[in-house]
Amino acid sequence: MTATTSPANGLFDPSKAYKEWEVNGKYFGDGREVALLEYMYNHPSLPELRGNPTKILAAIDTFAQTVTGLINIGESKGHLVTSVIAQHKPTTILELGGYIGYSAIMFSSAMKAAGGKHYYSVEKNPLFAAVATALVDLAGLRDTVRVIVGTGAEGIQRLVDEQLLQDGGSPLGMMFFDHHKPSYTADLKLCERLGLVGAGTVLVADNMILPGNPPYAEWVRATVAEKKAKTEAAPATDDPGNPNLQYKSRFVKSFEPSGMEDALEITECVGIEA
Repeated sequence: MTATTSPANGLFDPSKAYKEWEVNGKYFGDGREVALLEYMYNHPSLPELRGNPTKILAAIDTFAQTVTGLINIGESKGHLVTSVIAQHKPTTILELGGYIGYSAIMFSSAMKAAGGKHYYSVEKNPLFAAVATALVDLAGLRDTVRVIVGTGAEGIQRLVDEQLLQDGGSPLGMMFFDHHKPSYTADLKLCERLGLVGAGTVLVADNMILPGNPPYAEWVRATVAEKKAKTEAAPATDDPGNPNLQYKSRFVKSFEPSGMEDALEITECVGIEA
């Protein structure tokens, strides 16, 4: 495991900072997501926004900078992920935790530019999923992005049952984790066990500092021998995943859109130990 810092000398541009997340003790779900949707569809430049993912993202940023903060990934960390997409060129991406669709718009657009085809975004909150679906449509990406309502595990199982996640029998190109933090490891293990993770699959996990996710970090940074030992010592009810998968992982520092320091864990599956 290696640690690196985001570009631009590790500095955050304060002029781009979102307003504070917390409003009257709430960080989301207090009407701000619907207010964002109304803001977008009443935007004076709506005709210019339609079908333009870059302008859609800029308008969302402006809302979060001037009206109320949003808990999406933001520009700094988002650009790190789009660089990973450009490098690895995934055909299919699975996102767990879609919120209002910011990451789906940014990452699916990068995926399309790299030749990819399918982006699946799983979001537990049906209201957030509806906002995301509307903004994805506004960005002109409904042919590429599908939003699924459910927990991470529910969304994964539904997509597997519909035979949508394995493209021609190949594992997923990329997974992006940005949902319920304690579910990262369990949902990764579910995907491992279902054969969705294999050589070449890239895993990107958000919020590795805020709030942090030691169990996930331990799993993707562990050797095959260490994972086998963990699996043997775990309760029989725990999903064993596939401890034979070999990972190469790096911890990359960056910033929340508010300017607070955070990090991504970027992991590549480099093979399977016999």
